[in-house]
Amino acid sequence: MQKVDVLVVGAGLAGLRTARLLARQDLDVLVVDRRRTPAAGIRTTGIFVRRTLDDFDLPEHLLGPGVRDVLLYPPSRRAPVRLTSDRDEYRVAEMAAVYEHERRAAESEGACVLLGVRYVGASRGLVRLEGAEAVRARFVVGADGARSRVARDLGLDVNRRFLVGAELVHPVAQGTAAPAFHCVLDPRVAPGYLGWVIDDGRHAHVGVAGYPEAMRAGVRHLLDAFAADAPGRAAPIGPVERRGGPIPVGGVLRRLACPAGLLVGDAAGAVSPLTAGGLDPCLRLSELAAAVTVAYLRTGDQRVLRRYDGEALRRRFRGRLALRRAFAGIRSPLAAEAAVQVLRSRAGRAVAARILFGDGSFPAVDAHLVDAGR
Repeated sequence: MQKVDVLVVGAGLAGLRTARLLARQDLDVLVVDRRRTPAAGIRTTGIFVRRTLDDFDLPEHLLGPGVRDVLLYPPSRRAPVRLTSDRDEYRVAEMAAVYEHERRAAESEGACVLLGVRYVGASRGLVRLEGAEAVRARFVVGADGARSRVARDLGLDVNRRFLVGAELVHPVAQGTAAPAFHCVLDPRVAPGYLGWVIDDGRHAHVGVAGYPEAMRAGVRHLLDAFAADAPGRAAPIGPVERRGGPIPVGGVLRRLACPAGLLVGDAAGAVSPLTAGGLDPCLRLSELAAAVTVAYLRTGDQRVLRRYDGEALRRRFRGRLALRRAFAGIRSPLAAEAAVQVLRSRAGRAVAARILFGDGSFPAVDAHLVDAGR
């Protein structure tokens, strides 16, 4: 039976980045994912915000042109509120290529990545797999998505509040329009969240997300209805890809770690509860997760695991959790029209700009606070 220091379940951005950091510290790391290729089953739009681009070593050639303009539309689609930054605030990545880049980076550090292997369960360090022999692991990292099986097996917290989203992605003719991010507040198609079109001049991403219990027509039907006349959408000039999946919006989970393992990415609820952005949080939390894991495996001191504290992160989310609840309460077109009208004021525009262009979507995580000597 193969023995490893760390088994990472899930070869998404969080899992691969964590594996890369762990292998760099000379740990024996195995990553498994039931997908046969990292490009299969992509669920994220792939929008990276300025703060992430500034802080992390993302491959420049896999990022689209910068987006500086955001237009906020009421249900009527009339007279959107335009916000313009003097910096590139968003760039949309080719996520299939990003995953492949992260896979190669993890393998170059010494991690082993097995695709087409499904996690079945774990008990007392024995991890059962489908598609490969069982593995004996000192520690398990759950990077297996919003409905994490690893979290349940380890007795850790699980996500309970979700949006469900769906998206169309396709190439567009270049040079036809300036890059822009169009956001439509319309509870008829996206109850509790937004419909969106982000066009960076290369690809268009057209999507909707909302609370599933309020999407009675089904998310796919609502997406098709929205896409038929979505503002800012250019005609596709190539194949149209469909994406979709659950988005946890209850904030970072409280209990994220135990002596048998810990959670990262969507499995940990590491998604901004207001904007539903998860790429920046997953990278930041992965750094802390790797530092905690290394320190714990080297010392055996369970007190190290307390530094991976979801409750402490949740306290820094109070404002955004409150705004999420307010956002969720906008369930009529009339209320949505009134909300956009508020954003037309100077104060409203300032709040919107702070949310869309600010640095506070996810609190900074200082992995250097964790070391083997504490």
